[in-house]
Amino acid sequence: MKIVVLDGFTANPGDMSWKELEALGELTVYDRTKAEETVARAAEAEIVLTNKVIISREVISQLPRLKYIGVLATGYNVVDIKAAHERGIVVTNVPAYSTESVAQMVFAHLLTVTNRTEHYAQENRNDRWTKNPDFCYWDFPHHELAGKTFGIVGLGNIGMRVATIANAFGMKVKAQTSKSADTLPAFIQKVTMEELLSTSDVLSLHCPLTDGTRHLINRETLRQMKPTAILINTGRGPLVDDHAIADALAEGRLAAFCADVLTEEPPKADNPLLKQPNAYMTPHIAWASIEARERLIEVATNNVRSFLNGQPQNMV
Repeated sequence: MKIVVLDGFTANPGDMSWKELEALGELTVYDRTKAEETVARAAEAEIVLTNKVIISREVISQLPRLKYIGVLATGYNVVDIKAAHERGIVVTNVPAYSTESVAQMVFAHLLTVTNRTEHYAQENRNDRWTKNPDFCYWDFPHHELAGKTFGIVGLGNIGMRVATIANAFGMKVKAQTSKSADTLPAFIQKVTMEELLSTSDVLSLHCPLTDGTRHLINRETLRQMKPTAILINTGRGPLVDDHAIADALAEGRLAAFCADVLTEEPPKADNPLLKQPNAYMTPHIAWASIEARERLIEVATNNVRSFLNGQPQNMV
């Protein structure tokens, strides 16, 4: 069985092992694959694994031997699922592997804004504290999280974990969710989107990207938010309108924007968010802790093993 990994570098840049997957067939791992290289590299493969390389209907039509597509991620929008199913090709993903990692990043971003540890660490490297006339100094007002309102859009695995952590900080947790209110923990208050926008001191996005949620945060919804609010997006880049966010920051209508994802990745140099001092960006790494990537490769390998044993799991 010939197995091809089209873009293995982000999941495993060399600090993990593919040996368990290699034991399942003749394995070829490419660090990266350009769109025009996809068909040639996957031509003889019965099993293809991809993270961000697009497996379109056109690609599928040129791969007659293909029987299985494994997505090295939770989201599977890179695969034309309908075209795959028409061919009887099994498609799997890796659900919930990065829940703890992404939830941790949410609060890393939030604490960056509220406590400015990076700023003070750099100031002290520049000898500011050693030359300070007082025993302490601060450049920004500090606020406690306890008692503030933490709003969440979407209570899937990650959203629920974020809610639990926010509650542990002593925050009031409100959520916009399709879940019934009587199924939620007592510390989560289900509210309308309008109330969530108007009352949240922190708003964190954890909903899937659909036609209905694209640009969920836009010029109109930003006007409904507190100018002191902190907006966090570790979900999908297009959940927000980049230009609307940049304008709101520049005009003082939003206190801070924290994001691990952008509409276009990598972003163009002229993306307006990159120049905003109150925009805090990380390069789509919330999922990429060592522990999360170990789980990712382990589950992806088990998915292939289950398929070969005639009992596919995590199918989409």
